[in-house]
Amino acid sequence: MASLVTFAAANPITEITSAFGVDGPKFFSQVILVLFVAFIMKKFAFSAVQKTLEDRRTKIAESLANAEKIKQELAKAQAKAEEILTLASKDANRHIQEAREAAAKVLEAETQKAIATANDIVTKARQASEAELARMKAELRREVGRLVVQTTAKVAGKVLTAEDQQRLADEATRHLAA
Repeated sequence: MASLVTFAAANPITEITSAFGVDGPKFFSQVILVLFVAFIMKKFAFSAVQKTLEDRRTKIAESLANAEKIKQELAKAQAKAEEILTLASKDANRHIQEAREAAAKVLEAETQKAIATANDIVTKARQASEAELARMKAELRREVGRLVVQTTAKVAGKVLTAEDQQRLADEATRHLAA
């Protein structure tokens, strides 16, 4: 036994364990207790935590995939919207051009119509003026003829017959027309 004590005294592990107050049976019971608690934790607590973490990883991966999918759909929607806007712009420009062309045609037609109406008015005014001039000339001839007959009757001092009056009026008219 003395050799065992000397061996124990010479063993550095024994010195360390006795310096820290480690007792072999208590140490083994604590190791078994820690292993038992680790087994229970692994079976009940760690698996639940790991399952929750795995569920969260799955949700995050799904969210990232959905976000990427939404990005792609958004890009497609924006491209389609841009295409629709481009087509609408082209269509609007075409309608505007057609409206301008139609307006130009209507303007030209109305201008021609106004010119024709103005020409008709000018022609009618000329005709009316010419008719008025002819009427005034005829009236002037009659008046001059009447004055010539009247003047001649006064100068001659005699009453002129209807035949003489007609002859003098015709001569005055010929002189005025020339």
